[in-house]
Amino acid sequence: MESRRSLRKLNTAVVTLPAALLLVTLSMRAASAPARGDASSDKDAKLVRDFQDLVNKYLDFRKSEVGSSPRPTNSPEKITDTQQQLASKLKDKRQNASQGDIFKPEIADYFRRQIAATLATQQGKKIRASLKHAEPVHGLALQVNQVYPQGLPLQSTPPTLLLNLPTLPKELEYRIVGRNLVLYDSVPDVVVDFIPDAIPLEKA
Repeated sequence: MESRRSLRKLNTAVVTLPAALLLVTLSMRAASAPARGDASSDKDAKLVRDFQDLVNKYLDFRKSEVGSSPRPTNSPEKITDTQQQLASKLKDKRQNASQGDIFKPEIADYFRRQIAATLATQQGKKIRASLKHAEPVHGLALQVNQVYPQGLPLQSTPPTLLLNLPTLPKELEYRIVGRNLVLYDSVPDVVVDFIPDAIPLEKA
């Protein structure tokens, strides 16, 4: 009788040992495998770095070839005159620039994803309401190096939306024109680059 019990224990050990080894092996593989989100996060982080490098290169170029912020003045005429001079010089120095030089396709896709993800949150309705309330600009055909037309409102980007977008140097801003996201240089008052249809259509 005792020998039969011993045999049963031995058989049980033989059956459970490979199962235990299998569980350990799977656990080790799971621990060593990278998380699915890591590759995407690393790629997005690189896109942000690439974008900020391109922004800084533009700003360095504008400061060295065109000029920096003018001295503070209380005269609106002097501010306008200086902006016009800087804008004209920038257009000449940057005459080969085109849409997508800074917002390259992969970078533009990243921005669209970030904006769509933000608008899909609970804050999405408030952001859209803010955009509609802030005198939205429609029908303006955007061009790189374009001086922002006088008389049209400079629609700012809602702070909640800015939280998920890469930070910019103080002289550059994000602006919304229709459904487009504009990279705006406040010193010469020009459109540096833009993303068409960056704001997704609101679902019915």
